[in-house]
Amino acid sequence: MSSFPFLSQTTFARLPALSPEHPFGLAGVAWDGAVTNRPGARFGPRAIREASHMLCDATHPWFNVSLEDTVGDAGDLLLPNTSLVNLRKALPTMARPLAEQHHMVWLGGDHSITLPLLRMYREIQGRPLAVVHFDAHCDTWADHFGEPCGHGTWVAEAFNERLVEPSCFTQIGIRSAAERYAREFVRDRGGQIFTARALRGLANDDQLAPVLQAIRSRWLSAGQPPLYLTLDIDCLDPAYAPGTGTPEAGGLTSAQVFTLLEGLSELPFVGMDCVEVSPPYDHAELTSLVASQLVWTYLCGQRALQGH
Repeated sequence: MSSFPFLSQTTFARLPALSPEHPFGLAGVAWDGAVTNRPGARFGPRAIREASHMLCDATHPWFNVSLEDTVGDAGDLLLPNTSLVNLRKALPTMARPLAEQHHMVWLGGDHSITLPLLRMYREIQGRPLAVVHFDAHCDTWADHFGEPCGHGTWVAEAFNERLVEPSCFTQIGIRSAAERYAREFVRDRGGQIFTARALRGLANDDQLAPVLQAIRSRWLSAGQPPLYLTLDIDCLDPAYAPGTGTPEAGGLTSAQVFTLLEGLSELPFVGMDCVEVSPPYDHAELTSLVASQLVWTYLCGQRALQGH
């Protein structure tokens, strides 16, 4: 069976298991116990890995690099699956040895996983982080439908815990219904928001250059804090990513997000997560396919930047 690669491996892009020699790694965080609407994101890591097998030899046509010999897959972390409190305690402990040794991509899972990851990176880096946040939702609500925390509260919690540098927090693709306090939370605290409406019709490098320049200039002005990227797949319009728990019409196109990721590759990120892929609601693997290629683009861009 090993002669048939389409059947032999379930790792991302058929990469080997993560080893100390790999500068980059991936790990699944198969948790969806804090969703607002439709569950299923716990199956996201598996679906993203399976879809990534369409990448063939995984040589990126823009960066002209592959992930061969530089990236390994650590599999899914063994985490609690019913308690958000316990998940938030366990995830940093499980993830930290990986993050200290490798540049990691975390495959979610719902968006509540980002807060414990930011807590971990804040400790590792020793200072608040700059964050680029792709999402349809602001995730700044004060509570989660009467509960203190959920996948829609992590941004507010990160600000309140001083895990992030406010001036270097950028939201891209926001468009969901929200009261003004939540909708403008990031901007009111010094960050910046590029709503989906503001980005309508902008797709090529020149048109999206102001977004990239705004991120870069704030990052430089703040003293180049460590950068983290969190990508909620529902930043995309449901036409491109139907398999997600809380889809919002009027979103970004896949071309827009790829262009932005390619431009952001000039910045030295310390890690990334891709969250909210919910395979039970997908069609023809559209969502897992685009998620796998976004993760691949991020990794290839960072490999090209760092010269591995």
